[in-house]
Amino acid sequence: MDSYVRVLAGTPAREEIRRPLEGPAPTPSPGARSVAPARRQERRYRRAGRAASIPAWLLSAAMILTGAHGPASPDHGTGPVAAADPVRPAEQALRESAAAFLLHWVDEDGRVVRRDQGNDTVSEGQAYGLLISAAVGDERSFQKIWTWTRDHLMREDGLLSWHWSDGAVKDPAPASDADLDTARALVRAGTLFGRPDLTAEGNRLAGRVMDKLTAETVHGRILLPGLWARQGPALPYNPSYASPAAFDILGASTGDARWSELSTGTSRVTASLLAAGPLLPDWARIRADGSAQPVTGPAGTDGPGLYSYDAARVPVRFSESCLPADVAVAAHSATALGTGTALGTGRQATSLDLSGTRMAGEEHPVFYVARAAARAAAGDRPGARADLGRAETLNSIHPTYYGTAWIALGRILLDSRVLGGCPKLSS
Repeated sequence: MDSYVRVLAGTPAREEIRRPLEGPAPTPSPGARSVAPARRQERRYRRAGRAASIPAWLLSAAMILTGAHGPASPDHGTGPVAAADPVRPAEQALRESAAAFLLHWVDEDGRVVRRDQGNDTVSEGQAYGLLISAAVGDERSFQKIWTWTRDHLMREDGLLSWHWSDGAVKDPAPASDADLDTARALVRAGTLFGRPDLTAEGNRLAGRVMDKLTAETVHGRILLPGLWARQGPALPYNPSYASPAAFDILGASTGDARWSELSTGTSRVTASLLAAGPLLPDWARIRADGSAQPVTGPAGTDGPGLYSYDAARVPVRFSESCLPADVAVAAHSATALGTGTALGTGRQATSLDLSGTRMAGEEHPVFYVARAAARAAAGDRPGARADLGRAETLNSIHPTYYGTAWIALGRILLDSRVLGGCPKLSS
């Protein structure tokens, strides 16, 4: 077991600021949407004389976020967490959420900094920055983020080290979700920016992922979470690392038929895991006979497994797929997450068992984004947009790296075709 597993096994999945579910929810003042961090970051850019190099759309969105043009949207006291303004255009909401991430969590040199988690950097965060900047057409930010990633995290084998802090790589092990998202971002950026060099780099990284981070099982080819996962008779598996849309995009770009195999194997493993309940777990183990068992943590050997910070990404990743079977997986989670019931306007806990029973009394924006994706997959667009608004309001009270990233990614992947998926909120 390498250090990547030891770190994950020994710490909570996400060390972030959380708010207990018990008691009345705080009500933000009108227009209070992470204004202080964005305003401070904008002032830093201006003092350094770099305002002219910031894309106009990003400065405009920052002015909205900081309240320079008034509140971004009114707050409506419609429940424990206020809902978003349904009149706010989807494109405006998307750009504001992207600006919130790029302005506050990305340094000028292109490093994505987890300021709420010790100021370290993970390959996952770099990938999120690449996806977000590509989606809003910000080539300058994209190039900076990619240059930093390539210069500081690229391994000799072409994969990315997952953890960097205090000026150096702390753990060189790769994490397949980050490498997969990065490859997708590069390929899409190559198309969006007319940059064949980026496409070529994305294809190379995709090839490394396919060669080193996938494995054959009785279900077919599956994505391994890291190189460490090849050890032992059972394969550790993280359902949220799989991205059906990315599989399709990279298969089309590289011409490698193994990406189609990966899509098929993922669907079969997912179906097997759903036998344990309507929600997929953070972690599972795939045995040699093909049986799939939810487990607790990446190094776990037994269940029952939990739906928490990792698994909350599954509804978003599967909802944006162009394949009906994948979309059905996201929609399948809707009932367990409270959609269509009185719980649909209530708070989302940060840990559920696989039937949807609350296991932890906390709240985090990513779980509203997850429920938004489930609602979108099930055809409930108003409910999905309301949950995206709830995520934003909660994040304005306690801004986090992970919450800000997934609010932006949720709006992009559910409401825009720019990254190559099939968004369920887009007309």
